[in-house]
Amino acid sequence: MDCHCFLFVFAIAILSFFILRYVGYAPLASLIQSAKSNIDKSFYLFMLAGFLAQMVDGAVGMGYGVTSTSLLMSMGVPPAAISGSVHTAEIFSSAASGYSHYKFGNVNKKLFKVLVIPGVLGAVAGAGMLVWMGDKYGNLIKPFLAAYCMILGFRILYQAYKRNKKNKKVKKAGWLAGAGGFLDSFGGGGWGPLVTSTLISKGRSPQYVIGSVSLSEFFVTLSSAMSFFVFIGITHWQVIMGLMIGGAVAAPLAAKLAGKLPVRTMLICVGLMVIIWSIRVLVKFLV
Repeated sequence: MDCHCFLFVFAIAILSFFILRYVGYAPLASLIQSAKSNIDKSFYLFMLAGFLAQMVDGAVGMGYGVTSTSLLMSMGVPPAAISGSVHTAEIFSSAASGYSHYKFGNVNKKLFKVLVIPGVLGAVAGAGMLVWMGDKYGNLIKPFLAAYCMILGFRILYQAYKRNKKNKKVKKAGWLAGAGGFLDSFGGGGWGPLVTSTLISKGRSPQYVIGSVSLSEFFVTLSSAMSFFVFIGITHWQVIMGLMIGGAVAAPLAAKLAGKLPVRTMLICVGLMVIIWSIRVLVKFLV
């Protein structure tokens, strides 16, 4: 068993432990009955958020966290619950994506090793800070998160229009991964737009950057979700299930569209969408 397979097995073991620890052995029938009795109209909005986020991410290779965070913020979900729910739902999509890239030979093992540990540490730190600040300053955090998402939106637009640059040596990629992991947990998204776009802008091969970042993302997402499990337990199950179901429906459709839609057009749409939602949250806060 090579290093990557061992990491996947180890991650699955950790995930199983937390599920048993915090969910328990409740009968499946009882869980389903409880779910049916507690579903409200907002559940379908969460499904729509998961569907749109996965369509975006599957088509352009980034934007799941930013899109879903922007949508959930507009629905009034608390900041810590947003990030915890997004990362819990994203575990499964990032696992499939990372494994696929690894099997197709799109992973630069050296780059993966540089990114994964700082990314994990940053994700844990970001989750802890968001939970700590969220209880006391929840209403004040939301506009900062909206501003952060808006910056990411402009960065995505820049990515759509920027011209090819000469190759530049990537310095301090570990610090970049740490910052990406921290902001991903703290803001509910940003690993892909920050880390992927920065590495590609330096002239690195998009194929290996996307593959390596996608594989690293699984461990970053898993670490973030596990941190939220420890800090606040499993809450807002409707948000998590809605995102998962919507994402599962969108995944095959996004895969078919990935090679057909112009990347620039998709990036422009995503960037503008995130900016508009972020401005809406900021205006609502100020007014």
